[in-house]
Amino acid sequence: MNFYRKPFYCLCALIFCVCIFFSCSPVRDFQAYKPFVFQNKINLQGNLSKDEKNSLLTNLPNYWDDSLFARREQRFFFFYRLKNPPVFDSANISRSIGFMKGYLKSQGYYSSALSADTSIEYHENQQRVTVTMNVAPGKTTIIDSLAFDIQNNKLQKIALANSKATLIAPKKSVFTKQLIASELDRLVALYRQKGFYLLTRDNLVAEVDTTDIALMQLTTDPAELAQKIAEAAERRKQNPTCIVVIKQREKTDSVITTDTSQLIQYHVGNIYYYPEMKATDFPDFVMLHTNALKADSEKNHTMFYIQGLFKFKPLREHTFIHPGNMYNENNYFKTINNLNQMGAWRQVDTRDSIRKDTVDFHFFLYPYKKQTVNYGLEASRNSGNFLGSNNLFGLAFNVGYINRNVWKRSIQSSTVLSNGVELSFDPNTTLLQTLQSSLSHSYSFPKFIAPFKIKKEGKLDAIKTQLDLNAAYTDRKDFFRLRSFVAGWAYQWRKKNNVFEFKIPNIELYSLDTLALLDSAFNENPFLRTSFNTGSVVSLQFSYSKTFQDRHNPNATNYIRAAAEESGAILGRIKSFRDNIYQYIKVEGEYRRLLQLRKNALAFRAMAGIGYNYGNSPRFGNTLPFFKQFVAGGPNSMRAWNLRQIGLGSSLQSDTSSTFRDRYGDMQLEANVEYRFLLATIGGVNIGSALFTDIGNIWDIHKDPLNPQAAFSFNNLGKDIAVDAGTGLRLDFSYFLIRLDFGIKLKDPAMLENNGWNIKNFTWRNKEFAITDASGNIIKRNNYAFQLGIGMPF
Repeated sequence: MNFYRKPFYCLCALIFCVCIFFSCSPVRDFQAYKPFVFQNKINLQGNLSKDEKNSLLTNLPNYWDDSLFARREQRFFFFYRLKNPPVFDSANISRSIGFMKGYLKSQGYYSSALSADTSIEYHENQQRVTVTMNVAPGKTTIIDSLAFDIQNNKLQKIALANSKATLIAPKKSVFTKQLIASELDRLVALYRQKGFYLLTRDNLVAEVDTTDIALMQLTTDPAELAQKIAEAAERRKQNPTCIVVIKQREKTDSVITTDTSQLIQYHVGNIYYYPEMKATDFPDFVMLHTNALKADSEKNHTMFYIQGLFKFKPLREHTFIHPGNMYNENNYFKTINNLNQMGAWRQVDTRDSIRKDTVDFHFFLYPYKKQTVNYGLEASRNSGNFLGSNNLFGLAFNVGYINRNVWKRSIQSSTVLSNGVELSFDPNTTLLQTLQSSLSHSYSFPKFIAPFKIKKEGKLDAIKTQLDLNAAYTDRKDFFRLRSFVAGWAYQWRKKNNVFEFKIPNIELYSLDTLALLDSAFNENPFLRTSFNTGSVVSLQFSYSKTFQDRHNPNATNYIRAAAEESGAILGRIKSFRDNIYQYIKVEGEYRRLLQLRKNALAFRAMAGIGYNYGNSPRFGNTLPFFKQFVAGGPNSMRAWNLRQIGLGSSLQSDTSSTFRDRYGDMQLEANVEYRFLLATIGGVNIGSALFTDIGNIWDIHKDPLNPQAAFSFNNLGKDIAVDAGTGLRLDFSYFLIRLDFGIKLKDPAMLENNGWNIKNFTWRNKEFAITDASGNIIKRNNYAFQLGIGMPF
């Protein structure tokens, strides 16, 4: 037996024992020799689409009556236990049928037919009853037409003017209570944008009529009337339709709602700010005792304060409801969100006071503590053979200072000093391997700061200007000393769920001293030399991201991200700068989809990125600078490989190197799929797991004669692509998640046999290359990897 296959057989034996253990005693605390509900099934009948079947099979089990439902507890993986099963009583079936019919009607199935079958199985002293509900939903009811019949002329005109935005598509939309409720919510939101501050959904009602119009024609012939009724019933059965009319509600719980204040269009009056509220202050009390406070006023805006901790202007700038304008609820909530996002206040509360057709607004703001100092200690272990060291232990100590109200304008500043070391416990090397130190400082301005006025700035939901400064020094013993300075000026804004960032400029300055061991790595792998050339980056960066729900599946959430960077377009044209500035363009995109199933989830991710060095300076070569290149592997990428230990393409140079084995590429393609499920809940901690696969790699764009297999080629894509699969554990503590993943290499482009596939004759270790470093240590090339991560990988 192959020695490296032994762990595999041990793992299989362990899984078998676990299965036997958890499959024992699947039923607990039952009544002996009495029939109890052991299992529930749903049997759908009729010609249903795939989406209809999936929706009904997911939701109908929620409508079993508790007295007829066998509730199972998940113990481990797919092992469940039935505890305290209900005693079976056929009289309880009718309640379940009633609940399920009610749900089907809410989804537009008005001609459903349900019946129940039962079967019993005897197992020792158990009488297990399986209840199967046969469900024939019938055809859904289609909304034939939508009309508005609102008595208030203003409301009627607004509804008709915006009828094209309705959520109901006549002759297409299926009648559901959720759709009707959403349409009423749309109208209420529309009215509250048009000044109807007090109007609520209680003021509207939707009337649904399923009467066949043919029955409205008068006839005195009983036979003809009977025939029409029969024909109408048959039409409803074959193609059920209804008419929806939105009306103004006249009665609510038998009380006539004639309060005319709910049907008045209101204007914004005075606006009051209270920016120094304490947790012990009561807003209603403060409103009545403003005489004890200082006040600043300007154009119907008033700020009340005691100490004067905040300037007045930033509050007015982030208020989007303006005195004299008609009330707009979107602008009202936009004001609250912007005040919250400024960062100086932990909570924003509001009150109103109504004067005839005018509303005065009071904003009560509870400040954060202005200044905060925090400390952090980080530890890590790097076994990725970085620069020839097999076992490095890292320690970092961070000190951070935050000021949330710089210059009394709710400007946030953050300063972080970080010092770290990497230590080696290899007896053949010195203890201290790496020294890192960095100092960063940033300002976050809650507005756009530009030499010109930005159009439509007020229509954005959130805006920010960011100034970032960072200086860093890294001393990697015997390899290099790297000094860097990075500065950037960025504009960030959001419109609904679209988030944008534009950084202009982004300036990065680097200075590198190469030492003896890195020079040796250059001699072994000459193509590495251009990756470590240092120069300056003067670039523009743009990014866009959006998170949104699927229109056709509310259980699916999508995320898209796109980013681009360009350096050297202007300064690179100037001869005196040309040899000192990188000239490149880099773009990347990412798509994620999370499909929430009943108890589990299916997650997808796909990303692609490419960078192109269009400069012709022999100093920089034809690749991106290594700090801009793509890397793969680690806990959030190709999880069967350590970080920076996969690629380039099917090149073997880094795999056979004894000094430098990290990989950086100008192009990356990657796709990931995860099936996530819950194993158990212990002490309030959800213990989950996942089955995953990762597919991808990194490449260079330009073909290097010294390393031709590293370049991307469609002809070699099947050979270059890497594939892994694995599983893991996830400990969810609600406020953070710890993840341990285990991945195995199914296809490794660095393997010579079987075109890289490692399935038929799987081995835990790749022995094709025997690599010995300068200290005489053998570098292990495992076909698996353990990854420790915080949070989900995507």
